[in-house]
Amino acid sequence: MPRRARLVVPGIPWHIIQRGNNRSACFYADEDYHRYLDTLKEQAKKYDCVVHAYCLMTNHVHLLLTPMHQESAALLMKHLGQRYVQYINRTYKRSGTLWEGRFRSCLAQSEDYVLACYRYIELNPVRAQMVEHPAEYPWPSYRINGEGRSSEMVTQHEKYLRLGSTDKLRINHYRELFKAHLEPGLLDDIRKSTNGNYVLGDSPYIAVYSYIKARLCGLF
Repeated sequence: MPRRARLVVPGIPWHIIQRGNNRSACFYADEDYHRYLDTLKEQAKKYDCVVHAYCLMTNHVHLLLTPMHQESAALLMKHLGQRYVQYINRTYKRSGTLWEGRFRSCLAQSEDYVLACYRYIELNPVRAQMVEHPAEYPWPSYRINGEGRSSEMVTQHEKYLRLGSTDKLRINHYRELFKAHLEPGLLDDIRKSTNGNYVLGDSPYIAVYSYIKARLCGLF
C-alpha cells in the first residue's frame, strides 16, 4: 500500500507522534531523555521548526511544533531520529532500528484544536496512569507552559498567548484547562487525525484540506 501523502502548510502547527519499534522502549535512563531534548532543540533550530509542547513517554514521543518551511518538519524528524538512534546504539551497545518507521502527524487548525493538542500531549502520563497531574511527570513541557519555567527551546503558540495579557494570566488560564480531561470525542478526533495523517479542524477546513490534498495527489 502506498504511503499516505502529507499536506505540509508552513506556519500551521503539527501534532507529531514517533513510536518505538514494536512499541518497545526508546528511553532507558534520565540521560536519554536529556539527550533527546538537547538534540530536538538543536535540530529544531537548524531546520526552522518552532516547538510549542512535547512529552517523552517510555516508548513514544509527542511533539507540537510549527514548521516554517515545506520540508522543515520532515528534516527535523529525520535527523533527530538518526542522531538519537546513533546515541542509543552507541551507549547501550545495540544495533538496528529504534523507531517504528514514519512518524505520524496531523495539522491542527484552530484555537480550540491547538490548545487541545497542548493538553493531549501534556496529559499523556496522566492517561497512562503514571501520575495524577502532568506537573508530577518530569518529561512533558507542562512545567514550562503551566508553571512558567524558562526554556531555550519551547515557544508558546499565538493561541496560547491569547489566553491572557500577561505571563501570569496566561499560565493561570492554561492551568485551568487541565482541571478536566479531554472530552472523549475530541480525544478520538486527535488520535484518528494523527494516526491517519489527517487534518484536525472544523468541517470547512477539512473540506479545503481534502480538496488540496486530492489535487496534489493527482486524483482530479
